[in-house]
Amino acid sequence: MRMINIHQAKTHLSRLVEQAAGGEPFIIAKAGRPVAKVTALESPSGPRVRRLGFLRGQLAVPDDFDRMGRGQIERRFGGIA
Repeated sequence: MRMINIHQAKTHLSRLVEQAAGGEPFIIAKAGRPVAKVTALESPSGPRVRRLGFLRGQLAVPDDFDRMGRGQIERRFGGIA
């Protein structure tokens, strides 16, 4: 695995990150000593889980939802409801 000094890493970060994402990890060194390893993250395999509607059928909204707590709101805010 190649070692890049910190100055080179700052100068060429975009290119180095693209290479790491493509499967070429590298080590960043400071004064010749390794301090960090840059590797690609594992991408999730399989189809992406769809989150929209994941609670469909498990919750019920009451018919008076828009009027719930009306009396309490009117008492607290002086009848402006």
